[in-house]
Amino acid sequence: MARDPRQVLPCPAPKHHGPACPYPLGAPDPRRSRWTLAGIQQVCAWLAGYSRSGVWRLLQRLDIHWNRGRQHVRSPDPDYVAKLVQVARCAATVQREPRRQRLLFQDELTYYRQPSVAQGFAAAASAGPRAERSHRANTATRVVATLDFLTGQVSAQQASRIGVRQLLQFYEALVAQTPGVERIYLVQDNWPVHFHPDVLAALEPQTSPFPWIYPRSWPTEPSARARRLGLPIQLVPLPTYASWTNPIEKLWRWLKQDVLHHHPWADDLAELRRQVLAFFDGFARGSPALLRYVGLAKIPSEIPP
Repeated sequence: MARDPRQVLPCPAPKHHGPACPYPLGAPDPRRSRWTLAGIQQVCAWLAGYSRSGVWRLLQRLDIHWNRGRQHVRSPDPDYVAKLVQVARCAATVQREPRRQRLLFQDELTYYRQPSVAQGFAAAASAGPRAERSHRANTATRVVATLDFLTGQVSAQQASRIGVRQLLQFYEALVAQTPGVERIYLVQDNWPVHFHPDVLAALEPQTSPFPWIYPRSWPTEPSARARRLGLPIQLVPLPTYASWTNPIEKLWRWLKQDVLHHHPWADDLAELRRQVLAFFDGFARGSPALLRYVGLAKIPSEIPP
């Protein structure tokens, strides 16, 4: 593995400086946030005799490439492992009693009237694929959906906004879909609306060992208009800032790949919304292919106590 020049200390013996010195000449340019060929050559004495193309070819041989970066965040949740263990325990419980209990991964997505831009096939030397935009406002649509971790069944609902009322309507529909199920585990992120006191009031008593975190301005008790429905739902929180722990995120990726990128309905928002629902309807009866796509095709059968 080639060494990152930023991780190599300056040469401890100045007399060694020269084309054969394995140490950098000095610190990289602090004004630059990324490496360039010139920047690498500037700090590495042993590259002094190379042309820029020579530096590039050498980096290729060292298996160092010019790659696109990715957004990255590290979850600060002190209960990161404990929450994932809790999800695994719930999954194991559902595997033992699949007719009586369900485990659903839940999330929300916002999409817009205007098509997103992505790669596509086009003739060489052409302007490339076009994402035709509308002159109308870039209206947002919110989606709430669940993914059954055993069957790949998807349930979805969309509206101009998703709040307490819309969530409870969605939860009531989930319960109505499976009349014989005694409990539904909803695995979800830490969006505060998920744990709003009015939402919790509509569910069975919660047994999660992890505290609900609310904005400081929010009440901690249900309002007078809260409905006490006794829905057989247990909320299972995922670690904070850890979207990679929710498999339904890959369902959103599939939606974007098949429908939202370069879509032709920017001037027909109603049709765009119908197409999105039609995409979800394709998984309404479950999908082994979707389970493989999101990484749920193989679920461990033994969970540590």
